[in-house]
Amino acid sequence: MTSAQYITVRETSQILGISEKKVMDMVEENKLQAYKIAGQFLRLKKADILNLKNTGRIVNETVQYKYTAGERVKDFFYFNDFYLGALALICVLLYVIFSF
Repeated sequence: MTSAQYITVRETSQILGISEKKVMDMVEENKLQAYKIAGQFLRLKKADILNLKNTGRIVNETVQYKYTAGERVKDFFYFNDFYLGALALICVLLYVIFSF
């Protein structure tokens, strides 16, 4: 048993052209046979994945969703809220220190 016989979920998603979530959903629905290595690492047989790809039963997920300006601003504040809050606190403290 070599490591080339078994591939990760990420490698499977790249070969099939679908998302990792879709691969996991297919494993949970028993459409793909998956194996746990050492009780925690999920692997799939490469031969099974290549056979599945060659049968053409998998449709590539090529849908691209637009990332709007509003979503970008929302994500900016969501992921940087700590830094923005810290910057505001520093500005307030500097104002207090230098105004008196």
